[in-house]
Amino acid sequence: MSLVGKKFPNLSVDAMNDMGDTFKVNVLEEAVNNTKKVLLFWYPKDFTFVCPTELHAFQAALGEFEKRNTIVIGASCDTPEVHFAWLNTSKDHGGIEGVTYPILADSNRNLSSVLGILDITNETYDEATDTIQVEGDNVTYRATYIIDEEGTVQHEGINNMPLGRNVQEFLRIIDALTHVQEKGEVCPANWEEGKDAMQPNAKGTAEYLATH
Repeated sequence: MSLVGKKFPNLSVDAMNDMGDTFKVNVLEEAVNNTKKVLLFWYPKDFTFVCPTELHAFQAALGEFEKRNTIVIGASCDTPEVHFAWLNTSKDHGGIEGVTYPILADSNRNLSSVLGILDITNETYDEATDTIQVEGDNVTYRATYIIDEEGTVQHEGINNMPLGRNVQEFLRIIDALTHVQEKGEVCPANWEEGKDAMQPNAKGTAEYLATH
């Protein structure tokens, strides 16, 4: 079920940073308490293939997100210790050394389960052990959330594991969201900062289409 238009789940999760500190992060509180937007991106697993390219891409754009009053948070189901090991592995060895934003360590899968983004191909109930048996990798897809300053999800998207994300598209979405918040206009297809937006009514649509 989509979370767009709803509050992000109010859950605290272990996290790790490049200093080796383990701490709790509540994404909803990060947005509301700091009056900032949050971009939360999930990736399948540390020490894999597409994943480090994405973490480095978000790091390279971190200044652009900060200009837009946006906090970047990464996340996977690895433990804090595995995150720290990867943070201390150099780029030329497939690591993410140099990444400075926090990375959630949802190793108990509490948040990812609530979000419904785990790769679980099948669940069966085992009466003998009174447990649910899971088939699948039990890691997350490449899910991305943009949460506004009130903790409301304004964007969510999920890529399958082989498909890396375009970081610039998330900057564009944040620009569009900010434009809507500040101007009260809506943003048409392919809108970018500086381009014409529309009044949210039939006249606005007609006027926009007549000139584009």
